[in-house]
Amino acid sequence: MNINKEDMSLKKLNELLAGLKMTIISGIFLAISLVFMVFHIQSPIDPAWGAVIISGFPLIYLALIRVIKEKFVSSALLITVAMIASIGIGQIFAAGEVAFIMSLGALLEDYTVDRAQNGLKNLINLTPQKGRKIIQTNNGNFKEEIVNVNEINLKDTLRVLPGEVIPVDGVITKGNTSLDQSIMTGESLPIDKKPGDEVFCGTMNLYGSVDMETTSRGEDSSLQKLIDMVRDAENKQAPTQRIADKWATWLVPVALLIAICAFIFTGDINRAVTVLVVFCPCALILATPTSIMAAIGQATKYGVIIKSGEALENLGKTNIIAFDKTGTLTYGDLKVSDVISKKENLSNEQLLKITASCEKRSEHPLAKALIKYTEENNIKFDDCEDFQMIPGKGVKSKIDQEEIFCGNLNFIKENNINTNGLNETLKYLNNEGKANIIVANENEILGIIALSDILCEDAKEMIKNLEELNTKVILLTGDNIQAANYFSKQVGISNVHAELLPEDKVKQIQKIKDNNEMVAMIGDGVNDAPALKTANISVAMAKMGSDIAIEAADVALLGDDIEKIPYLKKLSNATLYNIHFNITLSMCINAVAIFCSVMGWLNPVTGALVHNIGSCVVIANAGFLYDRKFDDNIKKYNPNEPVKNNEILTHSHDKGNLNHSHKNLDLGEVITFNGSSHTHKHMH
Repeated sequence: MNINKEDMSLKKLNELLAGLKMTIISGIFLAISLVFMVFHIQSPIDPAWGAVIISGFPLIYLALIRVIKEKFVSSALLITVAMIASIGIGQIFAAGEVAFIMSLGALLEDYTVDRAQNGLKNLINLTPQKGRKIIQTNNGNFKEEIVNVNEINLKDTLRVLPGEVIPVDGVITKGNTSLDQSIMTGESLPIDKKPGDEVFCGTMNLYGSVDMETTSRGEDSSLQKLIDMVRDAENKQAPTQRIADKWATWLVPVALLIAICAFIFTGDINRAVTVLVVFCPCALILATPTSIMAAIGQATKYGVIIKSGEALENLGKTNIIAFDKTGTLTYGDLKVSDVISKKENLSNEQLLKITASCEKRSEHPLAKALIKYTEENNIKFDDCEDFQMIPGKGVKSKIDQEEIFCGNLNFIKENNINTNGLNETLKYLNNEGKANIIVANENEILGIIALSDILCEDAKEMIKNLEELNTKVILLTGDNIQAANYFSKQVGISNVHAELLPEDKVKQIQKIKDNNEMVAMIGDGVNDAPALKTANISVAMAKMGSDIAIEAADVALLGDDIEKIPYLKKLSNATLYNIHFNITLSMCINAVAIFCSVMGWLNPVTGALVHNIGSCVVIANAGFLYDRKFDDNIKKYNPNEPVKNNEILTHSHDKGNLNHSHKNLDLGEVITFNGSSHTHKHMH
């Protein structure tokens, strides 16, 4: 028990002396010692002792911990030997200098390390805590009772009201609704659910009241599995060993051997100690963290937050980048994309007016997107009567005494409305991954309103730039295969994997890693968190993305500018080159200094200064990385800059000759679709 207390005391003392404030004080003592030495000022106690004590204790503590507890010979041991040897021959300044440089290098490296990951905690906070359980009373009646999730068992019947979260995995037994499943699949469109359909824990019930039967308890739910995957991937992340520590196993004996040989052949103890001083890999230790600090600083100017040096190094080695679709290559925001009139003499504006008037009381996301579009185009609404919403199907109401139906194909068929001539149009729209609102009266189809996600305008150019950097690109998405294929063709991605759950994305990432490839994952949603953690390097869209995805990722794009992905790749490549150059330079300086020490041209003090100059050169070279320009088109990040306007293109398709024509449209322009020739509006 006493031993444990002593260990804790030593650990606290080490943390105190290794901090920024104490390191600054150590540097002040060293600077005063240098001034005294240059101006030949006599002092009963060399001020460099302050640096030796403050910076030397953490150095000795680290060396002993690694040797005794971790059975690991580190560069700290070599520097400790050099420090003690310098003290032994009275060279206090040299001892303080090597201890201070080591302490400074440790601070620089710690500054680039990601200290805390709150993503897992945020993900756990999403876990539903209560559910609405249907319980049979003693008199045979049924009642609802709010219970904790851990009180829900298999085969229990639960009721989920509009706006509530599904508390556990299950199957719908009664009712129709639409669910927001983006937390699990990332899909931007709501999913209609009916009896017999599976529902997932953590997904949002948009408006229909449903009963469901539990198929898994809380600890076995899909959301809990998502949490477990993030936790497992987090635990698999190994810290990067410092290059100097990797080499310390042979650096220590080589340094000692050269120092002993120098003493044996020259009989000069100063030469032996000087060899130990200049052999200290301080410049080598600084080579990596200084380059990484400069790169992280530059990236921050452009709205790219890199959370760790390891992330930057891994990105430089990456040769495959996997993209999520929604919120990454697209804006994740539904917009009206097609207005197709199927009735003669019914204009597109009239169709929009009828549909919006019928849908204006609906809470469905498709209806909200339609209403927003209609309002933006200054189309006035008509009054409607007898509004009725049928969850998972559609809505109906009366406008000018005419009953109007707006919904999916099954809803229209259930009301005995002729749907002939719709199949080909619906097939075309479905192949483009669009959601459709079919509009009809009691006698006939009036038209179709289609909605779609919006492709980021820079996506295609970004993919092209990545391929020019010899980086392969793949698409991993929870969207249906039609939507995935449509958007992938727009941006030029040929390798597509669709309809993926979070665990499927993880499997795809792991499969790439198993082939000894370095893979990066770009995503924005909660469902992307496990894949982000599993990848060698991960990038999250910070503005549109979820907090969990951002916390799970190694890099965050503050402005969601995906054109910065190629810039990030160039920066990481340059950082790796800079690190390798610095390492080579530091080793060369050390080699020359060792030779000069053996020849007697350097003493411990001048040797310490020379080896300090090497450290300064390394830091200066890393500093050049901060101001380097990688792409003239990349602008510095401005949080107040408005979101880019999305260009809207009109595509005119004639089924006979498949000719295409393109022209720019104002947002307010309305397009007419008639017969076999129809025009489609796409958002890019």
